Amino acid sequence: MLLDAIIILPLLAAALAAVVPSESRRPWLLPAAAIPHLLLVGRIIAAPPAMGDGTMLALDGLGRLVLLVVSLLFAVSSIYSLGYFRTHPTWSNRTFVVCLLLFLGAMSVAAAARHLGLLWVAVEATTVASAPMIYFNRNRFSIEATWKYLLFCSVGIALAMLGILFLAYAGLHGGAEGSLQFDLLLSQAQLFSKPWLRAGFVFLLVGFGTKMGLAPLHTWKPDAYGEAPGLVGGLLAGGLTSVAFLAVLRAVQIMNAAGEAELARQCLLGLGLLSLVFAAIFVIRQRDIKRMLAYSSVEHMGILAIGVSVGGLAVYGAMFHVLNNALTKGSLFMSAGNIHRYFGSKKMCETQGAVSALPWSAGLFLAGFLAIAGSPPFGPFLSEFTILCGIFGAGRSGLGLAFISLLAVIFIGMSHTVVSVALGPPMEETPEEVGDRRPLREGFLTVLGPFLLLGLVLVLGLYLPPPLRDLFREAAGLLEVGR
Repeated sequence: MLLDAIIILPLLAAALAAVVPSESRRPWLLPAAAIPHLLLVGRIIAAPPAMGDGTMLALDGLGRLVLLVVSLLFAVSSIYSLGYFRTHPTWSNRTFVVCLLLFLGAMSVAAAARHLGLLWVAVEATTVASAPMIYFNRNRFSIEATWKYLLFCSVGIALAMLGILFLAYAGLHGGAEGSLQFDLLLSQAQLFSKPWLRAGFVFLLVGFGTKMGLAPLHTWKPDAYGEAPGLVGGLLAGGLTSVAFLAVLRAVQIMNAAGEAELARQCLLGLGLLSLVFAAIFVIRQRDIKRMLAYSSVEHMGILAIGVSVGGLAVYGAMFHVLNNALTKGSLFMSAGNIHRYFGSKKMCETQGAVSALPWSAGLFLAGFLAIAGSPPFGPFLSEFTILCGIFGAGRSGLGLAFISLLAVIFIGMSHTVVSVALGPPMEETPEEVGDRRPLREGFLTVLGPFLLLGLVLVLGLYLPPPLRDLFREAAGLLEVGR
C-alpha cells in the first residue's frame, strides 16, 4: 500500500543511517529516502485512494495537502543538506541525519492519522525528533533554545492531551460511542455534551496552537528558529507548523460537525489577529535575521487562522497559503543559513552587504522576502489576495482594513533589516578578523535548494496546476461543513 510505504520508508532509512559508519556517505540517505517519498506522495495526489471507514491511517484532502507540503519541502531540504554537511566535515552527523528522517516519518504519520490518539503521538514525536537538531551547533545559546522548545512544546502537547480527554468525555456524557477514531467522532458530534466539547476544543487549540506558534503561544519560536541551522529552521517553519495547523483543523472539523462552528471561528480569529499584532510589534527594528523570520512565521500562522475563521473564499486562500508559506520559508531559512555561516553572525550590523560576498544567497534572501511579504508575481501574493477577497466578500471591511494595515507594518519592519543585509554597505574588516573567521562560501548545493523552492513559489504565482487547485478546493470543503 502506498500510504504504508510513505511512512515506513523514512523510518527504515533512519535505522540504516544509525548503523552507516561513514560520515560523508550518511547524508546521502536523506535524498535517497526523500525523493522516493515525494514520488509516492505525488502518485497519491494524482490518484487519491479510497478512504475506508474506521481506519487509523487514511488521507483526506487536508491530509494530502499537508503531506505534499512536508514531502516537497523535505525533498528539497535533503539536497541542500548535502552541501550543508560539507561545511562541517569534522562534526558527527549521525544523530542529525537519523533525527531528520524520523522527523519526516512522524510528520507523515500525523498527516495520515485518522485517530486523535495517533495524531497526538505523531505530533509529540516531531518534538522529540527535532529537539536534537536545534542543538546541532553545540553552544550555550542552542542548548537554551532547545530546552525552551522542549518545555513549551511539551506543555502545549500536554494541554492537547487534556483536550482529547475532554473530547472523549463529551462523547461519553452525551451518549456517543467512546472512541477517538476521527470519522466516528464526526458522525456522532451532534450527541456530544456541549460544555465538555467547548472545553476540549479550547485545550486542543491552545495545545496544538503552541506547536503551530500562534501568539501569545509562540515564545519558543524566536529562540528555536534563531539557533537552529537554517536547514532545520525551514523544516520547522514550513513542515512542523503545517502539521500543527492540521491538528488544529481536525478540532475545527469536529466543532463544525457538532454545530459549534461559531466558537471555533471566533477563537481562531482572535488568535490570528493577535499573531499579526505581535509580529508587527516585534519585527520592527529586529536585528537578528533568523529571529525576524521567526516573527514572520508567527505572522503567517495568524494569516492561516484568520483565513479559516472567515470561511468561504478565504478558506481556499488559506489552503493555498499553507503551501506558499512552507516553500517560501524554506528558501528564506536556507539562504539565511548561508549568510550566517559566511559571516559567523546573524545580526544585521555584522552581515551588511552580503550581496558582495554571497551574490546568490543574498539575492535569494531578498527575493524570498519579497515573496513572503506578498509581492507579485509570487505565490503568496495570490493566496493572501484570495484571503483578503474572502474577508471583504464576507462583509468584514473592518477586519480587512486591519489585516492590510498590520501586513503593511510588518513589511516595513522586515524591509529595513532585509535590505540592509542584502544591499547595505559591506562591513570593513581587518585582515586579522578575516583570517580568524575563515568564511565558508556558498556552494552549488547550498544555493540550489533555496533556488528550487523560490522557483516553485514563482511558478505558483503564475500558474496553478488543476490538480493543486482541486486539492485546495477539497481541503477547504472539509472545513466548510455547517457554515
